[in-house]
Amino acid sequence: MELYLDTADVNAVKRLARILPLQGVTTNPSIVARAGKPLWEVLPALRDALGGTGKLFAQVLAEQADGMVAEAQLLTQRVPGLIVKVPVNAEGLAAIKMLKGLGIPTLGTAVYGAGQGLLAALAGAEYVAPYVNRLDAQGSDGIEMVRQLQSLLTQHAPHAQVLAASFRTPRQAVDCLLAGCRAITLPVDVAEQMLSTPAVEAATRAFSDDWQHAFGARHLG
Repeated sequence: MELYLDTADVNAVKRLARILPLQGVTTNPSIVARAGKPLWEVLPALRDALGGTGKLFAQVLAEQADGMVAEAQLLTQRVPGLIVKVPVNAEGLAAIKMLKGLGIPTLGTAVYGAGQGLLAALAGAEYVAPYVNRLDAQGSDGIEMVRQLQSLLTQHAPHAQVLAASFRTPRQAVDCLLAGCRAITLPVDVAEQMLSTPAVEAATRAFSDDWQHAFGARHLG
């Protein structure tokens, strides 16, 4: 399984990388815009926050395939090892095919249907990112779509994997993993929700209280 953070918040990545077994960080133009810093400053800082290793994902902005390819080449030249996110529309599929030929790894993003995701994988994408919560918000079933997409990739494009995105709750993330998804990217707030368990905090506090009552200290030894 691969776990990513979906953010451009360098401080949050530093804080959570100490705790979580992160494989890297995913970004998109909206996330970087909210950070308020140039992309070429954010990406190296995110890699540093990961300890100098880990995968980084950044997205093209061009709307035509040739422009997407040019931007992908620029991204990977400026940030070696980057995986380029490409929207899965007609021009994006053409770009993914061209980038596959150039040896530039891609993630097909903005996926709202299992068939759409399969096309991205068949075009050469290494990752396919379904938008789980956005599907739920539209009245669809995001988890079921992930299940269908995972099945399609297993059968027809085993080189690619689902990297599920767009979560509002930890339950959505867990359900994606139960559906067979092997990679997820979490917003910082959802990752923190997974770490915050009041019942655990209450239990550990009770352990310490009982120990102090018996032995006059809140530590071993």
